Amino acid sequence: LICRGLVSSASRPREDSWLKSLFVRKVDPRKDAHSNLLAKRETSSLYKLQIHNVKPECLDAYNKLCQEVLPKIHEEKHYPCALVGTWNTWYGEQDQAVHLWRYEGGYPALNEVMNKLRQNKEFTEFRKERGNMLLSRKNQLLLEFSFWNEPVPREGPNIYELRSYQLRPGTMIEWGNYWARAIRFRQDSNEAVGGFFSQIGQLYMVHHLWAYKDLQTREDIRNAAWHKPGWDELVYYTVPLIQEMESRIMIPLKISPLQ
Repeated sequence: LICRGLVSSASRPREDSWLKSLFVRKVDPRKDAHSNLLAKRETSSLYKLQIHNVKPECLDAYNKLCQEVLPKIHEEKHYPCALVGTWNTWYGEQDQAVHLWRYEGGYPALNEVMNKLRQNKEFTEFRKERGNMLLSRKNQLLLEFSFWNEPVPREGPNIYELRSYQLRPGTMIEWGNYWARAIRFRQDSNEAVGGFFSQIGQLYMVHHLWAYKDLQTREDIRNAAWHKPGWDELVYYTVPLIQEMESRIMIPLKISPLQ
């Protein structure tokens, strides 16, 4: 009995290590950041996603204020930035505004714009007035996936869906490899607007932006993807990479280049 106990206890570490080897993923060493591997190399654009939760009684005033001030920043030639789109959430978290900006030139362009806006008295007053209307706000700095469409202005009317995915840490490259193939299944109706991943703010976040004529068109397009050979397999392999996901259906403001 004593010998049997000694043999059993001695063999447990080997058994444990063998069992662990079945479940531990072996990762090939990488010599570059995932942002360099996944982002578009031909551009150096940086994106900022702003999400503002507005006091319900202030949403109309908030929209009016944004429509007066944001185009001036967008159209100012000395500011290396552009308003990609601005929306109110229709389905999802209510009384919410979403803004997406592009900074052409990366972080230096972002710093240049921020420094100039600090000297802009109208923008300073705008931020002060806007702040009185908000319950909370957050932002993220994003890069765009190399295989996604470039988000360019489009005519409306459209509704937009922002699908946000919180990935498991360490799975961004895997996600990009699968979606580089998956995006071809979602191009038939020109619904793919842009795809982004976070650099600053909440990390390992992915955002896919889609445009549809209405909710029924969205339903029809998404159902049609399941009839294409290969789509089900890609969904099967990407779902385990996700920790959380959220869908917002959004309506563009009149000033939004994405209508």
